[in-house]
This record gives sequence, structure tokens and C-alpha cells, in this order.
Amino acid sequence: MNAMFDTVVRHDAAFDVLEFRIGRTNDEPSFVSMRVTSKTPDALTEVLEELVSLGCRVANADDAHLLTADRNGCAPEDFYSTTNHQTSVRIDGRWVPVDHQRMDAAIAIEGGRATCRKLREIRAGDKVVCGIHGIKIVPEFQARDRLGFAFMTNEISSERRVEVSGARIATMMRAASEAGERIAFVAGPVVVHTGGGAYFCELIRHGYVNVLLAGNALAVHDVEQALYGTSLGVDMESGRAIEGGHRHHMRAINAIFRAGGLRPAVERGVLTSGVMFECIRRNVDFVLAGSIRDDGPLPDTVMNLVEAQDRYAASLEGVKLVLVLSTMLHGIGVGNMLPAWVRLVCVDINPAVVTKLADRGSSQTIGIVTDVGLFLRQLASALHE
Repeated sequence: MNAMFDTVVRHDAAFDVLEFRIGRTNDEPSFVSMRVTSKTPDALTEVLEELVSLGCRVANADDAHLLTADRNGCAPEDFYSTTNHQTSVRIDGRWVPVDHQRMDAAIAIEGGRATCRKLREIRAGDKVVCGIHGIKIVPEFQARDRLGFAFMTNEISSERRVEVSGARIATMMRAASEAGERIAFVAGPVVVHTGGGAYFCELIRHGYVNVLLAGNALAVHDVEQALYGTSLGVDMESGRAIEGGHRHHMRAINAIFRAGGLRPAVERGVLTSGVMFECIRRNVDFVLAGSIRDDGPLPDTVMNLVEAQDRYAASLEGVKLVLVLSTMLHGIGVGNMLPAWVRLVCVDINPAVVTKLADRGSSQTIGIVTDVGLFLRQLASALHE
């Protein structure tokens, strides 16, 4: 509620509280009814849009305003841009929950159903929700607390003991696994560089990894370590740069190309260890999304950006817990695809990465600032215990 009041004041508007009820239990919501006034209609619309994103609802009982898209890939001018919170729209006098909830999408109405669609998925003739009337958002803050997930909320600090954080994340993972819920990892090559690959393999072998989303680099350096014992040409045992080691990752790419891809490399005995080996051996769903900087890239890497986004989103269907391990861009991308009720843990040595995820709308993000190799070691140990 403080955020609501601050939002009104920040926009140079005014509010009058008409009714105020405080919830007496964790299951009973609080309620406030207030009248908001502003100097101009445009300024009022601006403040109301931000209040709706916080979970407020315009008090009238109007249905959502629908306009027809006039061309493929383009929504009407005033289309409603979604948040990642549970959303409903009022259609024909009833509240309809929005399917495939995610942030930065439009809401299309078809056959009495409401669905989040990316702009590129809009087709001419689609009925699109516009404006802010007939929209209801339910933030996930209370639900997250009841799950015991707020033990580090808004406390991004490098001074917290990794053992404590790892143990609590392990408890969540164990509970999710026992409940049959899917767990996804978004991992960068630092997992291999820091020596965390062996512990990550242990998580895969014990069934705690159902989806792996990464870029070309994770797979390349994982294969490099499996074939040559190095990562970026550095010996993983001694920590020393190997003479000529800078060529190892290119030789690793060449070996996978010669085998016909990662899966054929495993089947032919070319690749016999490492993260990708364990994923293929345990039938873990994985997607490698490429970028302009990639060497090779590997045959398995998806270089079409739109296809990679769609495959990421498809792999995240039904996932209840996501861990992001030292990969800022892939982590933010995945955060944008997730509804707010999917728990999200970001582990990075740079606190700015954790902050960026939360700042870009993924308010459910829990941050752990530490070396990802150390974290994986502690996590594997806690799960083993």
C-alpha cells in the first residue's frame, strides 16, 4: 500500500482513502478503496496504469476495452502491456483468467479465452485488450511468503553465508522434486570455469535438473573440459594456463562437428563425461541459444533468435523453480518469460546482475551473491545430506 500511495504522489496526483480494511491473517487480504485525482486526463491515465500494475483495479464494472489488430505483428496503439502477475480481464460481465502469463505481452481474446501473446504473434483481426479498464492483477507476495521463499527477499548481499543459502535452496529443490514439480537451470560457462561442472553433473544424476537453458559457450567449454581437462585453455586441476590451450575449445567444437552433434558424440563414445553428457544420458531437456560472439557454434546451438526464444518458453512450461547461474542476459531473458508465481533464484558473483533481474520486473527473484562454483558445491552437499 505504501507503494500505491507513493506512486500517486510521485505523479503529482492526489488521493482520498474512502475505505480501508487490514487483513487479520496471512490468507485474508487487505483492502483499500481510494479516489485518485490529477491535473490532466493524460496524467491521470499515466498514474492509473502504474497503479493497475501494482494490483489495483479501476472501481467501475466495465468490460475490458477490445480493439481489432489491423496487421500482423502489430497491436492497436493503446494495447495493454502485461506484467508477470496473475491477471484476469472482464469479458461479457465475467472475469476471465489470462493464460500463458508473462510480462511484456499483449492480451488477445478468442472464443471467450484470454491469452498472453508476444507482439510478433499478433495477427490481423485479433481482438486485443486496450487501456486499463476491466483488468485485475493479483500480486504474488503473500503466496511467496507462505512458501517460505522470502528468507532473502530484498537482501542482496555478499555477506550472507553460502552454506545457509545453499541449504535453504536445497530444501526447496527437494520439496519440488518430491512433489513432481519441474526444476530448470539457466547456466553460463562460468559453471565450468569455476569448477562447478562436477557438482552440476551430480545434480543432474540425482534428478534435480529437468531443464537446462544455456548458450553455446557452456556446452563448448564443458566439452573442452571433458576432452582436454581445460576450460579456456586453463588446466582445471592445477589452475595453470596450458601451452597451446587457447586452441582447445576450437578443437572441442571440431570434434563435436565431426561426430555430427552432441547426441551422436555421446552415442559414439566421443563425449563420455560432463554436463552435456549427463543431460543427454538422463534425457534432460536442454536448449542452447546462440549469439553473434559464438565460436563454431556447435551444431546443437539454435542461432535463430526467435526460434531460440520460443524453444526456451516451451521448455519452461510447467516449471515451478528456476535457478540462474552466472548468466546475466539468458537469466534476464528467462525472467521475462516467467509468471510471478514461479520461484526464481539468481546466483552471481556480481550483485548488479541480481539487481537487474528484480529491476526489470521479476520481483520474485531471490539473489545469492557468491562464486557459482562454491554455491554448486554447497548445494550438492546439502542435497546429498
